[in-house]
Amino acid sequence: MANLADETKFFADVCKNFDSAAQFTNHPEGLLNQIKACNSVYRFQFPIRRGNGFEVIDAWRVEHSHHMSPTKGGIRYSDMVNEDEVMALAALMTYKCAIVNVPFGGAKGGIKINTKNYSVAELETITRRYTTELIKKNFIGPAVDVPAPDYGSGEREMSWIADTYMTMNPGQLDALGCVTGKPIALHGIRGRKEATGRGVAYAVRECVDVAEDMQKIGLTAGLNGKRVIVQGLGNVGYHSAKFLAEFGATIVGLCEYEGAIYNANGLNVDEVFAHRKNTGSILGFPGAKEFKNSMEGLEQECDILVPAALENQFTEHNIRNIKAKIIAEGANGPTTPEAEAIFTEMGGIIIPDMYCNAGGVTVSYFEWLKNLSHVAFGRMENRYAANSNANLINTLENLTGKTILPEHRLMIVKGASEIELVNSGLEDTMIHSYHEIRETLKQKPATQTLRTAAFVNSIDKIAVSYMNLGVWP
Repeated sequence: MANLADETKFFADVCKNFDSAAQFTNHPEGLLNQIKACNSVYRFQFPIRRGNGFEVIDAWRVEHSHHMSPTKGGIRYSDMVNEDEVMALAALMTYKCAIVNVPFGGAKGGIKINTKNYSVAELETITRRYTTELIKKNFIGPAVDVPAPDYGSGEREMSWIADTYMTMNPGQLDALGCVTGKPIALHGIRGRKEATGRGVAYAVRECVDVAEDMQKIGLTAGLNGKRVIVQGLGNVGYHSAKFLAEFGATIVGLCEYEGAIYNANGLNVDEVFAHRKNTGSILGFPGAKEFKNSMEGLEQECDILVPAALENQFTEHNIRNIKAKIIAEGANGPTTPEAEAIFTEMGGIIIPDMYCNAGGVTVSYFEWLKNLSHVAFGRMENRYAANSNANLINTLENLTGKTILPEHRLMIVKGASEIELVNSGLEDTMIHSYHEIRETLKQKPATQTLRTAAFVNSIDKIAVSYMNLGVWP
């Protein structure tokens, strides 16, 4: 049986971080309490038929803040999920959206199941019934609350949600905007699947590119040659490792629940991924040192550590064993406040989850906009831009008498595709948001950490929203 104290700690940790940052703002206590509180917590149960009997499923949907509409947040499918976790994740979504200037309030959902124990048909029944319960209580809709994938869910589940919502809301023009993370065939958006991992890579790149900050922790500027260990080879961890490697980093360690592998000379992420798919484990990968205890893998020599699994991975009991100088939180809440305080004293930098893994909700925002506008990004201007650029190149060639090489012409002439526009928007968002947080840290050095500075920014933006909307006098 789970320890009750463990099941009620995550939201308290988020509130503790909030309170640490709130002292650096000038907002009244009542407004701060309003920002911090979960506005709506919907806990419900529903039965499904299994074999010759029934099973009762526990589920939640939490809308943390209504300072912006709609609210936004993923649905977690896990037998470990509980109300406190969903509340904490919903709160983090509120602050995350504010940090990257995405106009949503925070929300989160949870279904207490282990997906490995159910058939595809049973998972579809559970997902559709969950959606129906949300519809009955007005906890879903393109202008109300927009779910997305999370741990244990993906495009398939989002398509079931979209279909159920459209079936029960015939004629609603913007119905597909009720959920993001959908397949392209259901008007999802290109780049959404890898968005969180790509965002993590952008966040790390921005952090290590500041020579002044790297000098303080004994590292050189830039990602080239930086040794990285990634925990989790799921969607976020895989893409974080993949893009960090593309940006010049060396992936020296990968950790999963079955164990960890390490090679100081570097690991090929795609080869490890293929090995795990074929064998069911990352262990046994040729040329790598292996650890049966995954935590041992996190404690190996590296410069950057990317936890991309679940919360509370680093506590006051193990943080001193971490040799990395930078922890980039691809997961939500992997570092407890106590552990962060110790790591900061050790001279390390933590790139906080509420900024670091915001790539997913940023591109979800782009998908939502696409669904409301009913046109794909780049569709109307792509060909026009290509033709205009071609005419410009032709004119220059005629005037100069020189011919541009075909490969150079192709690079210059082409218009932007949807995925190029999405990645450009994501990159700009992550760059701007990081330096906004860092500037707050410079202006208010007493905040000490990027997390506290990020919370300060978030609190200030949400407070302005409440006051401008007339919600707060």
